[in-house]
Amino acid sequence: MSEAIRKFFNALERHGHERLLKKTNGTIRFDLERDHEVDHWFVEIRGGTVRVSQQNRNADTVIHSDTTFFDRMARGEAKPLPAWLRNDITFEGQLRLILLLERLFAPPPGARHPRTAARDGGRQE
Repeated sequence: MSEAIRKFFNALERHGHERLLKKTNGTIRFDLERDHEVDHWFVEIRGGTVRVSQQNRNADTVIHSDTTFFDRMARGEAKPLPAWLRNDITFEGQLRLILLLERLFAPPPGARHPRTAARDGGRQE
């Protein structure tokens, strides 16, 4: 498993309570395929509190991806919704949890907050 994937899930667990997910309750299992094996990551969200484990449990939503592509998402080089539309990832279960995933992944490299960009007059650094 890549370091970016491990860091992504560790960061979710470290945050504990994610303000952007305070009205969310649900579970997501990530099935990440590599070399004919599957790594499972189980994410439970309850009122904004996020818990992560490596369990193969039933979940509200199950996301399937290969580790190479998921590594790109973990680094912010790809986003879940466009990846799903291109069939780079597939899922079973609740679409609303896929949409909420956008909030959990890193921004694209070089991205800036809109307020910072407006304050700087839109110029890139």
